[in-house]
Amino acid sequence: MKSELRLWLRLLTCTNMIEAELRRRLREKFNTTLPRFDLLAALDRAPEGLSLGEISGRMMVSNGNITGLAARLEAEGLVARRTEPHDRRVVRLTLTEAGAAAFAEQSAAHAGWVAEIFSALPPHEREALHRLLGRTKSALTEALEGEEA
Repeated sequence: MKSELRLWLRLLTCTNMIEAELRRRLREKFNTTLPRFDLLAALDRAPEGLSLGEISGRMMVSNGNITGLAARLEAEGLVARRTEPHDRRVVRLTLTEAGAAAFAEQSAAHAGWVAEIFSALPPHEREALHRLLGRTKSALTEALEGEEA
């Protein structure tokens, strides 16, 4: 097996393991899902709010997925939905006070879990891995942009 394929499979396995553990912990501690957490995180980073299209682009899912998720979060009082005055077709979501408080609690726990998951690696190895993955991301970006040309 080529080393590139082995590397891809190792990265994928690590990502899947970490994501599965974070999903499990979010479900157990907060009775929530990773997509709900991700949507709240996107809104937390955009105090002015985001359109459904902007959210679906950031989360890399369809508008349909976001619509249903947004409706449930709105029903729970975690997000507010408003239409744009200049274009009534555009719906913008913002965090409510309750949503911001819930996300603050969830994100603090999430950060702790990620730190715990990576704690078995010494700091110098985490830094080296971060640097190598940064270089990998840059090389991939360059290679993929070259293919588009």
